[in-house]
Amino acid sequence: MRAAIRVASLLSLIFTSGQALAGYQMNLSPGVTTFSQGAYEIHTLVLWICVVIGTVVFGAMIYSIITHRKSKGAVAATFDDNTTIEIVWTVVPFIILIAMAIPATRVLLAMEDVSNSDMSIKITGYQWKWHYDYNVGEKAEDISFFSNISTPDARSLATSMNVVKDENYLLDVDNRMVVPVNKKVRLLFTSSDVIHAWWVPAFGVKKDTIPGFINESWINVPEPGVYRGKCAELCGTNHGFMPVVVEAKSEEDYAAWVASQKTAAADVAASANKTWTKDELMAKGKTAYATNCAACHQANGEGLAGVFPGLKGSAIAIGDIARHIDVVIHGVSGTAMAAYAGQMNDVDLAAVITYERNAWGNNAGDMVQPSDIKAAR
Repeated sequence: MRAAIRVASLLSLIFTSGQALAGYQMNLSPGVTTFSQGAYEIHTLVLWICVVIGTVVFGAMIYSIITHRKSKGAVAATFDDNTTIEIVWTVVPFIILIAMAIPATRVLLAMEDVSNSDMSIKITGYQWKWHYDYNVGEKAEDISFFSNISTPDARSLATSMNVVKDENYLLDVDNRMVVPVNKKVRLLFTSSDVIHAWWVPAFGVKKDTIPGFINESWINVPEPGVYRGKCAELCGTNHGFMPVVVEAKSEEDYAAWVASQKTAAADVAASANKTWTKDELMAKGKTAYATNCAACHQANGEGLAGVFPGLKGSAIAIGDIARHIDVVIHGVSGTAMAAYAGQMNDVDLAAVITYERNAWGNNAGDMVQPSDIKAAR
């Protein structure tokens, strides 16, 4: 009875609302890159070939059923085979397959051709974020950053219900991958932990990032815009919170972005040499914790029972400070606690450890300076 009620409710929704199916895309998107457009054109070609074949086959079947039915006195033929027909239905499908294979092969080869690239970006998957290194193996631009979901509270059971949910709240990041338009950008894919998959539908690119291996692809975006994707490989508890956002800029805007990244990197380096106040560390640490730690340990520091340990009142957070620093920097082998030495700079590490030691009533009273992190690395 309940199943019948659900079906009836669904049918009522569909037939009473003109917008019920408006959000369902019934076809592939044309995409914005050369080979994403090529994939769309092949899809359309194959679709129409299938439509023609289906029309011919089902048309013949329906005609035969109606015309040669027993009630009209039809008598079955007595021949066993027809060599001409057998040759036709073998040769014609072969020709059709060749007609589909030629453009498909052309697009597949183009997808793998990373030669003559203007620049390179290495994309590394982490649980659960992306890391981007620009111009790997070439003249370095000293641009390297992590890209996290911009609504980290969405990952925490304790705070997810309070997140303002706009159309992109799970598809936006704090640091976008930025590329110049009309430039061939070589993409290198790898992973630091488990298999992820970097997927942007508008580019026609979906590549696995595998620890110890490098996969390649490329893009050439013809016009400015923002293009969104996500991790397409089940990679752990927060798999659904690994969005990809790529912003294509004009050459002038891209040059300005490169300059701003270098300035920001210089500012971070300078900030690592100053002595921070406790209030400054706590404010910065709260943000760093929400981005990097709350997904596992939860925003309230209580963790998830039996899965991720809590930090509220834990021996690590209120115990020996050197041990706390070591755990955060180097991780804990054989557990889900990753090493953050390569994922966070000295300032963020100092801030997040200070925050963990003084938040949620821990009140250890001490604090960590960036110089302490530098010495412990």
